[in-house]
Amino acid sequence: MPLVPGRQILSEALKGGYGVGAFNVNNMEQIQSIMMAAKETQSPVFIQASRGALKYSNLNYLRHLMLAAVELNPDIPMAMHLDHGNSLESAKTAVELGFSSVMIDGSLKEDGKTPTTYAENVDVTRKVVEYCHQYGVSVEGELGTLGGIEDGVGSGQIHLTDPDQAIGFIQETGVDYLALAIGTSHGAYKFKTAPKLAMDIVKKVRAKAPEVPLVMHGSSSVPADLRDAINRYGGQMPNAMGVPVEAIQEGIKNGVAKINVDTDGRMAITAAIRKIFVEDPKVFDPREYLSPARDAHAKIVAERMRQFGAAGHAKDYKPMTLAENKAYYASKGK
Repeated sequence: MPLVPGRQILSEALKGGYGVGAFNVNNMEQIQSIMMAAKETQSPVFIQASRGALKYSNLNYLRHLMLAAVELNPDIPMAMHLDHGNSLESAKTAVELGFSSVMIDGSLKEDGKTPTTYAENVDVTRKVVEYCHQYGVSVEGELGTLGGIEDGVGSGQIHLTDPDQAIGFIQETGVDYLALAIGTSHGAYKFKTAPKLAMDIVKKVRAKAPEVPLVMHGSSSVPADLRDAINRYGGQMPNAMGVPVEAIQEGIKNGVAKINVDTDGRMAITAAIRKIFVEDPKVFDPREYLSPARDAHAKIVAERMRQFGAAGHAKDYKPMTLAENKAYYASKGK
């Protein structure tokens, strides 16, 4: 199966009333575990790389690992997604690498920290859409800013999305799906108490743009059992709360089709490795601690796929190629 355009995966999810997990990767084990979970649950999936991940792994290492995942899992619809691209140039690089989906985070300037104006966001997002659609590559935009900082990205400030402005943004830019700021936050240390998300924003945007899949960033749940395991085996993660799964499920009912999860996977990997190092300090072969870490990551990814309702939907539709998606955009004048 070729890489699937993100637009098709999320449009099908929107029609089916489920959410697709978008999981960040940095190395082989993470990619393997995500695909293990996708195959076990028969779920479509976004494998996404941030600019930091591409820098860490070197562009082509990660690209070929992702392409190996496609080759080895021909029955799983998979989008290869750039997370938090910060410029037209970063989008061009992703297209050249073969990505089937690109996010342009025009809510922040190229430094990934300074908020932009609405006009600046529209300008860069429109340019990325015009470029990517020529190649059949789908585009995610963002309006508003999240709290927290992860992978060097984030202003540290929360500016909730204006739903009326979001409709204009969709029309002016032509984005395929839109990330909303509704009170979620990047990173592991999101909230001290259970967050109250602005679900009314999701409902209003959904009502006025029912065909546009919506995206939740900063949606890791920061499981208490993983946090406690990390601390039990020598870690230092103070009490923190993430986004409850129930809140994500409410978002899915109201039009959220893509849910970004990163911290939960990192915690599962770290907890597994710390446990082994404490319980068996003689271990020095990376395979002996990376294999259990991979299994732990696969377990939580599969759990999220089931909770988001994606399980069992891998074979619901015939996947499009990028060439077919390019023809779709041309037919719509996009």
